[in-house]
Parts: sequence; C-alpha cells; structure tokens
Amino acid sequence: MKYKTLGNTTIEYSSIVFGGWQSGKEYWVGIDDTETVEAHVAALHAGMTTFDTAEAYGAGHSERILAKAIGARRSEIQIFTKVSWNNLRRDRVIKSCERSLKNLNTDHIDLYQIHWPAGTFGSPVIPIAETMGALADLKAQGKIRAIGVSNFNLTQLKEAAALARVDAIQPCYSLFFRNFEKETLAYCEAEKISVLAYSPLAQGLLTGRFRKGTQFQEGDNRRDNKLFEEPHFDRALSAIEDITPIAEKLHITLGQLALAWLTHRPQTAAIAGARNAAQAISNAAAGDVRLSTQDWEAVDKIGWKVAAPLFDQWMMWNW
Repeated sequence: MKYKTLGNTTIEYSSIVFGGWQSGKEYWVGIDDTETVEAHVAALHAGMTTFDTAEAYGAGHSERILAKAIGARRSEIQIFTKVSWNNLRRDRVIKSCERSLKNLNTDHIDLYQIHWPAGTFGSPVIPIAETMGALADLKAQGKIRAIGVSNFNLTQLKEAAALARVDAIQPCYSLFFRNFEKETLAYCEAEKISVLAYSPLAQGLLTGRFRKGTQFQEGDNRRDNKLFEEPHFDRALSAIEDITPIAEKLHITLGQLALAWLTHRPQTAAIAGARNAAQAISNAAAGDVRLSTQDWEAVDKIGWKVAAPLFDQWMMWNW
C-alpha cells in the first residue's frame, strides 16, 4: 500500500481509502451489516488504514458501523467524516461534530469535511465564514485535526481556503468522469491540497462487470448515473474493452487499474467502497500497483473518450 501525506499536515493516510457511503445503506440495495463489518476489518488487514464516512450516510449508521468494526484499533487508523449541508450554521457544525465523535467512539476526527456547499439540495444558504470559523475552532480544540471540503467548485474552494487552511477536497472523479480536471486539480496541486476522489470506479462501471441491458433495482442511485445512460454507457463499454489488455498485461483487475490510474498522481487518493471482504481486499491491492508512465498515458487516453463528452458536467448524477 502506498501512503500519502494529507495536505500540509503530518497525517499519513492510505492511497486507497475505504468509502463508507454504501455502509449507510441509504440509496443502496443489498447491503448487509455483517458483511460490511467484515469488509472494514479485511480492509485494515490489507493495509487500508483510512476510512471515509459521513453523518449523512444512513443518519450516522455508517459511522457506527466503522466504530463497531475497528473502533478498538483507533490508534491504527485515520477517520475522515463530514458535516451535512443542512448543518452548516456554527452551532449545528459543533453539534454534528460531537454527534459524529460519539458515533465513531473517538475523541478526535482526523479530517472533518463540509459534505456539500451551503444551499445544496435546498439547504439554507450559510456564509462560508460562519462554517469555516466553527471548523477552525474545533481544530484549535483538538476535536478535529484537519479541515476538508467536498463537492466544492474552484470558486467555493478558494473562498473557504481564504478563511482557514483546507487540507483536502473530495470530488467525484474517475477515469470516466473528469470535470475536476477542468480547473480545480491544478489549483490543488499548486496549493498542496490533497485530492480524495470518490466514486473512483464510476459506481462499479470500471470493474467491467456491467453489460448492455443492465437494469438497477428501485432505490439504487445508479439509476440516475449519467454514465449508465446512452450514449455514454456504450462508449464506456467500448473503453473497457480497450483497457482490458493493459490490465491483463499487468496481472491486475480492471478495477485495480482504474484505482491505480488515480493514485498515480502524487496528491490523489481513491475512496473505494466495498460490500464485502473480498471487494475490500481487491481494492486494497490497487495500493500496491505502480503504473509506468507509458501505461498511465495509454489508460488516460482511452478513458478520455468517455470523459470528454461529460467534461462540462459538474455532477455525475441527474440530481
């Protein structure tokens, strides 16, 4: 497993991060708590020391699952969690942090992130200065070690960073969905802001397990994913055929290749969810993959054929 340094902190985190969205169950189907606990344990055993969750994932269920799974090994892991878009008033940020600390059974959070900008999904429009002020105070108190943002555009990121140090940003970013590269990536690299890419496997599409005619059950958020709509889906299937020989040459899976493509960048990590132990172990193995410049460029070029038509799309879903 490759390990990286978070922003300009001293926090070391795994380049493959365990994603807790699925653990919350909401907007997913077929998630079993017992298997999820096993996935967390397997991930840690495989070298994945960093776990990303949020209060919004099942109203804290994901956070509680993390605590149940490996809370006793707190000193071995880094916990990243998020305050929801509805809780960005100063008093609500503080209450949310306290609630997350309780859910996680810990006295500190390594990275505390604003999940979505204020005003998202009809939430109250709160001045960013108020939210960042609360986060800065929590950091001064030692309840959080670093501040991050998620789903912020470049303008929003700069506004936040002008008020307090931002050490990480979490964008929707994968080989097939690359709006983040349009302007924000270069800024983050220049300012030493870590990039924590979520949905790095494009919700499973980059594993190669989906075929034409795939149908998702009611309640599965992938029903709204633009990459599973035509003509994007057809382009994606064609691209997967083209990158398969590269994965085979390297003796790795398509998913591991897609994760390694992201983590090849010095400041970028991949947040990968897992339903069970086998998936977690497979994801963790991507942290051992070192791509040559030639292979990285070949994969990048193929993926761009899918990403280009969606380059101006900020959101991967029809939300």
